[in-house]
Parts: sequence; structure tokens; C-alpha cells
Amino acid sequence: MRNVSAVLAKGSALLLGSTILCTSGTALAQQTAPANGDDIVVTASKREQNLQDVPMAITALGTERLAELQVKEFQDVVKFLPSVTIQTAAPGFAQVYFRGVSSGENANHSASLPTVGTYLDEMPVTTIQGALDIHAYDLSRVEALAGPQGTLYGASSMAGTIKLVTNKPDTSGTYGEIGAEINSVAHGNFGGVAEGFINAPLGERAALRLVGWYRHDAGYIDNIPGSRTYPTSGIVQNNSAYVENNYNDADTYGARLALGIELDDNWTLRPTIMGQIQKTNGSYSQERSSAVTGQLQTVQYNPEWSKDKWLQAALTIEGKLGNWDLTVTGGHLRRRTDVASDYSDYSYFYDALYGSGYYLRDNANNLISPNQYINGIDRYKKSFVEARIASPADAPIRFIGGVFWQRQSHNIEQNYFIDNLADDLKVPGTASDIWLTKQFRVDRDYAAFGELSYDITDKLTLTGGGRLYKFDNSLVGFFGYSAGVSSRTGVAACFGPAIVAGSPCTNLDKRTKDTGFIHKLNLTYKLSDNALIYGTWSRGFRPGGINRRGTLPPYGPDTLDNYEFGWKTNWGPVRFNGAIYQEDWKDIQLSFLGLNGLTEIRNAGVARIRGIELDLGYREGGFSINAGMSYNDAQIRRDFCLIANSSFDCTLPGSDGAINALLAPSGTQLPVTPKFKGNLVTRYEFPLGGLGGHVQFALNHIGKRRSDLRIFENALKGTLKSYTTADISIGVKGEDWKAELFATNLFDSNGIINTGVQCLETTCGDPDGLTSTGGVFYDTPIRPRLIGLKVSKEF
Repeated sequence: MRNVSAVLAKGSALLLGSTILCTSGTALAQQTAPANGDDIVVTASKREQNLQDVPMAITALGTERLAELQVKEFQDVVKFLPSVTIQTAAPGFAQVYFRGVSSGENANHSASLPTVGTYLDEMPVTTIQGALDIHAYDLSRVEALAGPQGTLYGASSMAGTIKLVTNKPDTSGTYGEIGAEINSVAHGNFGGVAEGFINAPLGERAALRLVGWYRHDAGYIDNIPGSRTYPTSGIVQNNSAYVENNYNDADTYGARLALGIELDDNWTLRPTIMGQIQKTNGSYSQERSSAVTGQLQTVQYNPEWSKDKWLQAALTIEGKLGNWDLTVTGGHLRRRTDVASDYSDYSYFYDALYGSGYYLRDNANNLISPNQYINGIDRYKKSFVEARIASPADAPIRFIGGVFWQRQSHNIEQNYFIDNLADDLKVPGTASDIWLTKQFRVDRDYAAFGELSYDITDKLTLTGGGRLYKFDNSLVGFFGYSAGVSSRTGVAACFGPAIVAGSPCTNLDKRTKDTGFIHKLNLTYKLSDNALIYGTWSRGFRPGGINRRGTLPPYGPDTLDNYEFGWKTNWGPVRFNGAIYQEDWKDIQLSFLGLNGLTEIRNAGVARIRGIELDLGYREGGFSINAGMSYNDAQIRRDFCLIANSSFDCTLPGSDGAINALLAPSGTQLPVTPKFKGNLVTRYEFPLGGLGGHVQFALNHIGKRRSDLRIFENALKGTLKSYTTADISIGVKGEDWKAELFATNLFDSNGIINTGVQCLETTCGDPDGLTSTGGVFYDTPIRPRLIGLKVSKEF
């Protein structure tokens, strides 16, 4: 990974230069899928099928559609997926949710796996802390598969799957594209994009496709001057060294090289390699308005930045065994994230409320500033292999099945620094760590899966599927203080020498494993060539894992049962699809921050989601309109107690006699996702002299959302308000070039997608008002109004 940055930078430069020089060959424009969905081909069932023939709730956005909607990153895609909600505090660390299936996970490195799987072509690329934030360029389409996809896609596709499908090399000719964009963000600076690709045949049976991109996102959050006085020592801290306007800018660059090799008429090899580096500065959250800060402002006292780099290599082999299709695919992903974060709120509130600053001294026994900051280094590795066979698609009985193996590891390092700390207070072997997390996590998955479809009549088809799975997950290493700080935790709790390099000793070494079976049943009836209805009963699952607090047991898997009735219709220029469903979520892996800010997870919940999704499209001549919406009534069905028990009775004490408490009563809405989400896109294309013109307008609405499942904490953090954004674009198009002027978030909405505090809500939120400053909450807003001009030329 050491040389990834240099390689990608050189590759991007070579690509852009090569594309400019490549003026010969056939100019092949990328196809635009009709708005009514007639010709959109998807691979949701791991076969190529027309979108309207797949009995499943799917939203698909093709190459041209993604460009028209100004999609550049994961967050932009989610705007136009009605079933999907995103939660993020910074680029590269997003969690996505389908149909309200969210319990408010804090996405900690030692916590639950995501409920939504993300695929890049054939490879699952969901790392333990979320999906890769891939720059959206030269994608054939994005497919959003709502509901459990466990039988074909396995673990972490419990609530749904998002597939990013790249454009493949083809042998039809040499062609390419180069594009550039300049933009300006309200309250901030200028940004821009440069991207391009070239497709070139390598003889009659082979071709390559080289893609590169660079994007600069301008900042819009101001780190304004501030100071605080630590009560115990009277030491005054200010942030003058870090004051900066528009300090949350980002640079993203990467490349993809794909080969397509036809060995003969039946066998094809498709190797790919893809990498990206994303560097960010500052914080992407605004401090909730106070006497000091206003909108898009914060007061941070330590450096804040991140660097996210990853490299993925994959190989897919497709061939024939008689008249059956064989697909063998495998890949390897390496990712490293380096993050620097402010943690001074924790220092201030623990000193102000509990006097913790009294214990922080240097070697001369003088009081020092309690100021804390975090440097995190996370290294991920992910390998997978899948082999599957599929019978002929036109036979009355069709089968697809295979085997799957995956191993993903996470090398975790979190350094919580306090400068000038006395040697006996430092975690042994560290520079100045008051707290160290140094752990190694491994998640292993094995499965055999299959689906069998039988055409009972020409119009009625029955499909049954299943997946036999095994997971085997472990977490080992160290977390905590030195023995000079705590006599019960950290080094004091170690039971053996260091297993993970860089740790002083080992105080955690646990493993959990289990096997199980999930199913899918589907009945589809074709009313006509243009309409079908279907009913589905399916189940998804998420593997269990390890609680890093040693006194807590491992948590088990949770499951989601989906009962769905849907329809797909296509009448000339009109498309109308929809689904009505109920999803029962059992043994929910509920997570929250406990003592010392450690995430605690337990299977302590039952929830029910009832909802409806609608998708309407119309296209006639140059006019099109597309609308999508989802409504989800997602609520827990049992009381959520501080101490879990099988009866869900919060009046019963814990096994150690501890007093229990009701955290959320039955009927409480699940957090993060809104009841209603919808979007509307209208577009008119018209002749303009010898050119083509267009004007487009889009609306997106997100309803209000709880910020936390727990009643008290939700009252502290607040309910996230609903918001609506509008996008507009106008453009012209020639035979081989395009130019477009656009604006996103036209009316400059300050919609909030996430909120939180640096430590326990009952501490950093200061609910009793015991400090003079009150609690400090951070709201992550959507990007302000962005106005841009982009041009592209095909060759």
C-alpha cells in the first residue's frame, strides 16, 4: 500500500494524456436507458435480466442517469434511492440502511457488521466499519436491492444490497471520454473534477478499459476562535493554531484498469484492479448553535484530518459446462485509514463534572492540560471466492447455486494522546497514550447457496432458495489504561503477554461461531407481457461477534423476516412499480456507549417494519418524469431494558443484582431512518439548432428521524428535522460533446443527516447543566448549495 498514492497519481495523469491523444477510432456514445425501464438490464438474481422481469423491489440508475443527477459519491446516490438512508460524519465512513432497519449503531470498529452489503461488480466491498466511498464515474449502473438478500448475497445483506457495476471492456472499437468540472459551494470555496476513460481493443478477443479521476471538494465549515478553562488546574486552552475558514476540504483521486479476454466462444477472463485515495481536512460537523457558534461553524482544539486509501484486485472467469453457465470469481481488498480527531470535549466535561484533571500530571508531579486528541490507524484486508453454476435461463426449471468463502480482518489502533503525561500514567510502550486500543479482529464466512425456479404454467413461477452458512469471528488484543491510571481495567486486567504487535499485553481474546440456514420463497404471476405481481417470504441474517468488554458475553446473530407483495407494470410510456411489506427483526444487535465510552452490544430487541415503496415513471417524446417514495413505520415491539433478559421485563434486576431501567418502551420508532422519503425528477430534452438541449429539475425530501432509540438520549440529542432539497440543470449536447450548468441544494437547505457527542451523552451532553458551557453536540449537515459547470468530450 506504500506506493499506491504515487502509482494512482501517475496512472491518472497517463490516462488523461492518453485520452487527449486518442482521437482516432470509432466514437461510441454510452446508451441512455429509457425512463420507463424497458431496457434496463440488472444482475440482482446473479443472471442478466430486464429490470421489469425481476420479482424484487429494485431501483437502478444507469451511466447517463448518474451523470444527469450529478452523482459523484455514495451520499449523492442515496438521495435517489427511496428505500435507503445514509448516516455519516465524514467522507469514507458512511453507514447505509434499507427500509428503516436501523437500531442506531455507532459503527464502532469492534461492533456489529453493517446490515447492508455493498458489491463492486462481483466482489463484496463492505468493510467492517462501512462501505467504500467510491467516486461514481464510468459505472454501468447502481442497483439497490431492497429487502433481505441473504440467500444469494449472504451476511451483511440482511436488509438489502447495493451493487456498483462498472462498464466492461469491449472489443468493438477504440473510444474514450474526458470531462472536467468547476464548482463553487455556498459559504465556501471552489472545487472541481477531472475524469476520463479509454477503451481499446487488444486484438479480436481482448480489450482494456482504463479509467481515472481527480476531485477536489471545497470546504464550507469554519473552525472559529475559542477557548476553555479546565476547572481543576485552571489551565486555559485556545485553538488559535487551528482556526481556519472552510477547513473541511477533500481531495479524491484514483484509477481502474480492467481487461476482458475471450479465450474462445465460451470462456472469458475479466481481471480488474482499482484503487482510490481520499484525503480530508477538518470536521464535517457544525457545532449546534450556541452563543459562540452559528451555522456551519465549530470550535475544535486539535488537528482533524483523514486519509483513506484502498486497492482492490479481482478476477472473474465465465464459461460453459455444456449448456450450463459457470462463474468463478475472487478478489482481494486492502484498505488503510489514518484519522486524527479532536477529543477535548471528553477531557473538559470529565474534568468539570468529576475532577479527572487532578490525576493528570507530568513526571515532576505538576498538573498538565487534560486536552486529549486521537490518532487512529485502521488496516483492513478482505478476500473472497465464489463459484456458482446456472442452468439455461429459458428452461422451465432453472437453478443457480454455488459456494462462498470470505475472510476479512481489521487491525485496529486507536491512540488517545495527552501531551506531557507522566511515564507511570502512559500505556507502556506508547509515546503519550492515556488510552490505547490495539486489537485484531477477524470475521470469517462460509456458505453454500442455491435457488430453484419452476414455471408451473406459462404465467406462474415458483422460486425457492436457501443458504447454509457458518460464521467464525474473533477479537484479540488490548484496550484500556495503564496500571497507574486504573487498578481494574487496561493493563491491570491483562491475563497474558502481547499477542497483537504494538500492545503491552493481552486483556481480550474471544471467539464466537455458529451455523444456520436462511430461506426464500417467491411466487410470481405474469398478468401480461407488461405486468407481473409477486409475493415473497425471505430471511436475511447478520453474524454475531465479540463484545470487547470482557465481562460481557459475545452477541449472537440477528435475523430479518420479510413478507412482501409487489407489482411491476409497464404500459407504453408509463412505468408503475411498487411493493408492500412487513419485516420482523429479531434478536436485534442493539449497541450503545457504556462505561469509559466502550460500545456494548447485546441481542435485546424485537422490531416490526411495515412499509410501502412506489416507483412511477413516464416518458413521451423529450419529456420524462420519475418519482419514487417509501413509507416505513419501524418500531420496536418489546421494551428495551438496560439489562437484557428473556422476558423483556425492565423491573427485573440483572444477574448480579444491578438495578434495571427502561431505556425505550415498546412502540418506540427505530432511529436514523425517516417514516417518509421521496424524490421527483423531471427532464425535458429538445432540439436546439443542430444541437440537443435539456432542462432538469429534481426534488428530494427526507422526513424527520429519531437520533437515538433510547428515550432520554434522544431527548438530549434531539430529533432530526425533515428537509427538502432542489437540484436544477440546463445543458446542451453535440454529437460528441456535452456542456451543463447545474446547481444542487439550490435553496441552500441545512438538512442534518447525523448528530452526536464526543463521549457519553449523559456526560458530554451535560443534561443537568452542571457546567457553564452546557453540552456540546455536533450536527453533520448536507453539503450547501453547489453551483457548477461541467463539460465532456467523447472520442
